[in-house]
Amino acid sequence: MKYIKALIKEGKPEEAILLLEQLVKKGTKNDEVYYQLGNAYRKLNNVRLALNNYLEAIHLNPDSPAKEAHDMLIEIMDFYNKDMYNQ
Repeated sequence: MKYIKALIKEGKPEEAILLLEQLVKKGTKNDEVYYQLGNAYRKLNNVRLALNNYLEAIHLNPDSPAKEAHDMLIEIMDFYNKDMYNQ
């Protein structure tokens, strides 16, 4: 997991996603895997997939750091005003 975190931090979320998806396909049910998937998708600005993975991590472990990441991302999306960009 340390290597995957480093990939995300170094701006290589696509590589991290490939490795994490392999773990998911193998049947890994670990909140950390889904939390890191959420982080990787957030780096790619894919909010929908980031939130979905955070929710899965929270489902597996309600005390996961994904809870805070999820709530922060929701706050950002609530703040975002699309009308300002359509003028």
